Amino acid sequence: MKRLDVFARDGYRCVYCGGEFPADDLTVDHVQPRVRGGDHSGGNVVTACRGCNTEKGSARLADYLRDHPVKRAHFLTHAGHVWERHLRTLREELGLDA
Repeated sequence: MKRLDVFARDGYRCVYCGGEFPADDLTVDHVQPRVRGGDHSGGNVVTACRGCNTEKGSARLADYLRDHPVKRAHFLTHAGHVWERHLRTLREELGLDA
């Protein structure tokens, strides 16, 4: 999926901080990082501002969102195109499926 298509799909909104940005200030983040076996499919990429993407780096999503509750809430609200398997794993790891 091309980066501008990802930005348009996500409304030019960072799924972590919830801010809306011009395309030049956005990056594509891999929910499951490439270094951990993630791919470039539409269900594994989201829009992130440069600051949030740098902060997350190659951290596991659950580890990153566990430490950032506001960003966790934004992600769960704005990352509607993420593969369900990633969302299910995230909810399980964060203890959200009680």
